[in-house]
Amino acid sequence: MALSSAAGVTTPLLHIGFESAGEPGATPVILLHGFPYDVRAFDEVAPVLAAGGAYVLAPYLRGFGPTRFLDDSTMRSGQQAAIGQDLIDFLDAMGIDRAILAGYDWGGRAACIVAATAPERVRGLVTVGGYNIQDIARANEPTAPEWESTYWYQYYFHGERGRRGLDRNRDELCELLWRMWSPTWSAAATAFPASAPSLHNPDFVEVVIHSYRHRYGLVDGDPRYQQLEDLVARQLAITVPTVVLESGDDGVGGPAADDRALFTGGYEHRLLPGIGHNVPQEAPVAFAEAVASLLP
Repeated sequence: MALSSAAGVTTPLLHIGFESAGEPGATPVILLHGFPYDVRAFDEVAPVLAAGGAYVLAPYLRGFGPTRFLDDSTMRSGQQAAIGQDLIDFLDAMGIDRAILAGYDWGGRAACIVAATAPERVRGLVTVGGYNIQDIARANEPTAPEWESTYWYQYYFHGERGRRGLDRNRDELCELLWRMWSPTWSAAATAFPASAPSLHNPDFVEVVIHSYRHRYGLVDGDPRYQQLEDLVARQLAITVPTVVLESGDDGVGGPAADDRALFTGGYEHRLLPGIGHNVPQEAPVAFAEAVASLLP
């Protein structure tokens, strides 16, 4: 069963659009996309999981696709605590007590935050790249120059030129990121148009720019998330059963960090040679198998 057309659910701040597959009474699995992607990343993953007994839900993150803020006055924050809280709010709105969470990039960060701070809500975790919670206190510590160069877009977004560039050239810029981050994926350019409409959400630019400025301490966050930001700043261990997927050819950020000590529950690491940043779309079978290994 493929992902359905978009539905929606209302949380305290958002109307969150989502797509689904499988029967609502089955084990809930939440698939979480990153930037600059959308739920199309899971088109080949969801049917496999639904056939295996999962109720698959793929929400659009704030600033993407049909997801909308309820109030014009709400800060368009992209900070990590905001997307983590959005996930908790989504579970609550859907009436889901516990779910398997699986994500990459921003979505992997949201999943890790919920797994670390609300483990009672998480049956299991699949995270691409390991422990994705930002250590903002150390954000300005440099890494190897060859990997620093792959963060050019983040530094670009720190200034007004980058904000305008994202606004005016979002399709060209985001397609470039798709191709650079997945250097061995020949289908990146042809797959991008299916996700491009989600990047034209009216809040996309503001949310993205805030995200890449907040993580470096350049702007303040939304005060409503400060308690959660303080909690995740402690770099809490993740205690739930976890499968870490590591891309063998990720074009951004370099090899996964040595963060094994931050996972204290059941743990499995799977290396994916020849796969870039967009793991579920480049390697849907491997991604689905990782999630399925956590199903009851």
